[in-house]
Amino acid sequence: MTIVTIYGRTGCHLCEDALKVLESLKDELNFEIEEILIDGNDELQGLYGEQIPVTHIDGIHHDYWRVDPERFRSSLEKHRQHQ
Repeated sequence: MTIVTIYGRTGCHLCEDALKVLESLKDELNFEIEEILIDGNDELQGLYGEQIPVTHIDGIHHDYWRVDPERFRSSLEKHRQHQ
């Protein structure tokens, strides 16, 4: 099963929007969502603090700030072809 990880912060409206887009696609595209809050984690805040939400597909960086459904579909398809 493909795992899509979204790194975000508590109270982040862009993170909430990105999560809603992913939730709307997960059954159709057959993936699981893992949400990781970077609040209080110095390492993750250093990596992603200015770019949240950040999305990864099976641990590989996909995008940041917003989830564009068509771009996500395309990236997910390409990712699966290379597995």
